[in-house]
Amino acid sequence: MPDTAAHDRRRGHLAMLGFAALVAGSFGLGGLAAAHALFTPLVARLNRGEPAAISTLLVMLGGLAVLVAVSGGALLATDWGALPPIVWITAVYLGIPATAVTFLLLRYAAMRLPSAKVMAYTYLVPSFVIVWELALGQTPPPALVLPGIALCAAALVLLLKHEDGAAP
Repeated sequence: MPDTAAHDRRRGHLAMLGFAALVAGSFGLGGLAAAHALFTPLVARLNRGEPAAISTLLVMLGGLAVLVAVSGGALLATDWGALPPIVWITAVYLGIPATAVTFLLLRYAAMRLPSAKVMAYTYLVPSFVIVWELALGQTPPPALVLPGIALCAAALVLLLKHEDGAAP
């Protein structure tokens, strides 16, 4: 008798991997933006009980497939041996641990919070970057950035506000 739970997990894995490849392949960078927006609500829907590490691995493999499909020629044309070590360090750091932790935390949150609230917290990322830059002694961003920060803060307040009588 086949293990139906394992079959459902495999189907969920293939669905997540296929979704990323299909959207990115069909719509290019606009598709990647759509995939990012749809990822959070679909995580809970496509989850079949697989461990978070497996989901993260599959998302990263899907991302690798999209990267190769979209920029395979540029990857082959790059003289990888001539790149300075800092490029390798940065690429490996951003490509593996930072991406894995980000998707692991996003999946964790998406399984426990409404997707609108999870995505609302992503609006804080640019502000966190600015705060870190200021803390590390960099120059403040130009005043042109302030309206964007204000809009992000307003959107966050609207998305996270509690309606009367609604559960937090």
